[in-house]
Amino acid sequence: MVAFRFSGRYFYTPTPKGAFIMQKEEAFYIGYFTKTKGLKGEIQLYFEFDAYEDLDLDVLFADLNGKMVPFFVSSHKLYPNSTGLFYFDDLDHIDKAQALVKKKVYLPLNKMPERDEDDFTYEDLKGFTVADETHGELGEILEVHEYPQQFVATVLYKEKEILFPLNEDMIVEIDEDEKTLLVDLPEGLLDLYLNS
Repeated sequence: MVAFRFSGRYFYTPTPKGAFIMQKEEAFYIGYFTKTKGLKGEIQLYFEFDAYEDLDLDVLFADLNGKMVPFFVSSHKLYPNSTGLFYFDDLDHIDKAQALVKKKVYLPLNKMPERDEDDFTYEDLKGFTVADETHGELGEILEVHEYPQQFVATVLYKEKEILFPLNEDMIVEIDEDEKTLLVDLPEGLLDLYLNS
């Protein structure tokens, strides 16, 4: 059993013999818990992982105060609107499930579905040189972070760390061969960073 304290209460989760506590670097993000359903501990997971129906969902890891805590799935049902309803072993009451709402959910890297070579994701933009239609070249994308509902790129521009969302509205062109990204950033976004 693994014990962890959350919101002033202790929770216990079974851990198989020989299991290790997973670090966040050893996992990939799939979504977050949005709400409970009913009184018996059922909870809804919103998937931010595109091919969520291909995932192995027997054990999910929730980020609780920086610790990756395993929750063993007793049953689940997936829906076409990027959600799923889950029951977990030892999570048999709404109060226990409520503690997980808004918590991010991960799976171990070894459960990442195989990607086709043609699949390209926002995370693949790390290392690309980004240019803005108005301001010209901004620099190299240092990181791509995944947040609820969006991906955000980090660029070092004029010695300031600039963050901007990666979405269809802002991306003008991606050149995979040249490793370049052309964007149309909202007016005033760079000034916010440069003047702070």
